[in-house]
Amino acid sequence: MPVPAFAAWMLEQEARALLTRLAGIKPFALQESMLPAANLLPTAQIAIERFLSSGRRKLRILVHEFLRWLRSAQTSGTGPEEAQRKFTMLRLRFNAVLTQFDLFDNVITQRSESPTGVYLSGLDVASADALQLRRQFFEPPPIICYLDRGTGAAIRRARTRLPGGGANPVAIIRVPRERMVGSGIASSVFHEVGHQAAALLGLVESLRPELRAMAQRHPQDAQAWTLWDRWISEIVADFWSISRIGIGSTLGLIGLVSLPRGFVFRPSQDDPHPMPWVRVLLSCALGDRLYPDPQWEQLAATWQAMYPIVGIRPQLSALISELRTTMPDLVSVLVEHRSARLRGWPLGEVLHNPGLYRGPLLQRFSAWEADPGRMAMEPPTMAFAVLGQARASGRLSPERESRLLRRLIASWAVRSSLDTARATARSGTEMFVGQPTIWAGPPAPVGLPDSSGWVGLPGHIQRSRAAI
Repeated sequence: MPVPAFAAWMLEQEARALLTRLAGIKPFALQESMLPAANLLPTAQIAIERFLSSGRRKLRILVHEFLRWLRSAQTSGTGPEEAQRKFTMLRLRFNAVLTQFDLFDNVITQRSESPTGVYLSGLDVASADALQLRRQFFEPPPIICYLDRGTGAAIRRARTRLPGGGANPVAIIRVPRERMVGSGIASSVFHEVGHQAAALLGLVESLRPELRAMAQRHPQDAQAWTLWDRWISEIVADFWSISRIGIGSTLGLIGLVSLPRGFVFRPSQDDPHPMPWVRVLLSCALGDRLYPDPQWEQLAATWQAMYPIVGIRPQLSALISELRTTMPDLVSVLVEHRSARLRGWPLGEVLHNPGLYRGPLLQRFSAWEADPGRMAMEPPTMAFAVLGQARASGRLSPERESRLLRRLIASWAVRSSLDTARATARSGTEMFVGQPTIWAGPPAPVGLPDSSGWVGLPGHIQRSRAAI
C-alpha cells in the first residue's frame, strides 16, 4: 500500500526539522571564544572542522534524498512501515553527528577557561614534540589535550573509529586534573603519546610474535611471557615516555601507582597494565638500558623498600619472581626490536636521545639557573627531561618545579600562537599552508609566561580487589 498522505506529511515535517537543527550547528571558529594563546594548533583545528563539516554535508544530502523519495511516485509501492524505517535510520545518523560534535565540543570548550586553556595549548605543543623522531617513520597526526577527573590519563587515538562512524581526525589526550600542572604531567601525557606512536609504527603487532616465540623457547617461564604479551601495549607506551624525558617518566609513574598494597600487588590477569609493583621495576630497567646510570638502581631499590615483598600469597610471590627473572630478556627484546615500519632500525636506537643522560641534563639545568631565558628556548620534551632530572637529583623543589612548568607551558602556547600568526601572514589567500613545524629551533625570545575508544585508563585504579 502507498504511504498515506498524513504519514508522509508527518515524516516530511520531521525530516525538515532535522535540517533546521543541523543548520544550527556552527563551526567551532564561530562559537568558541578563547585567548589566542589557547587556540588549537592549525592542523588540529582544520582537521576537526573538515571532519565535522563532511559529516554534516553527508547527512544533509541523505535528508534531501529522503525528502525527494517521499515526494516521488516511488512511494506508491511502499507502505508507512518502510517510510518510517528510512526516517529512523536518518535520525540515528543525525544523533551520531551530534555525538561527534559533542565529543570535540567538550574538548574545545575548556580552551575558553583561563588559565586552563593556555596550559592545554602548551601541552598540545609538548605532545606534538614528543611524537617526533629524528627519522621520518610516519606522518604525525594532530594532537589535542583536555582535562578530566580521575587519576589516570587516556587517549583516543587518531585514525580510529568514532561513535557513529568515521575515522578520528586528531589524537585526543585526556589529562587528569590532579596532575595539572606539576610533577608527573609529562609522564602521563607522553605515555599516551606513546600509545599513538606505537599504533603508527605497528609496534604491538610486530612485538607480539617475538614475545610468543620467547614463551615457546622458554616453557619454564611461559606464564611470565604470556603476561608480558598481554601487557605489551602499556609497556611500549612506558618505553616511549622514558625515551622522551628519562627518569622524570619513572618518577611520574611512581606518583601514579603509589597506592595501598592491595593495588600495588594486584595480579593484572584481565588488565592491559602490568602489576604496578612490577611496572615500576620494569620502568627502571628500561631507563637503565637506554640511559645507564646508578640512579635507576637506586630508584628501584627505594621502590622495593617502600613495598617490600612480605606477606603475599606464595603463588603471587612465585609469579613476581618469574617476571623479574625474564625482565632483562624483555628489555632486550624491546631495545633490539626491528620491524618493517622501522625500516630495519632497532627500536632502542630510534628512541634513544644522547642528551638525556644525567650529566648533560644537570649541566643544562645549571645553565638555566645562570640564564633563565634559555629555558624557553629548549624543545618541550628536553625542558621536561631537564626539570625531571633536576627534581630526581634534589636540585629542584616541587614548588619551584610547578612554577617553572606553568611559565614554560604558557610560553609554548604563546609561541605557537605567534608562529600561527606569522604563517597566516605569509600564506596569502590560504589560511594555512602545509604542516606547521612543531619545533624549529629557538625563535626570538618572548619571555617566560577502552570500549569507549580510550586507551590508557589504569584498571588498578578503576577496580578494587581484596587487599593482600
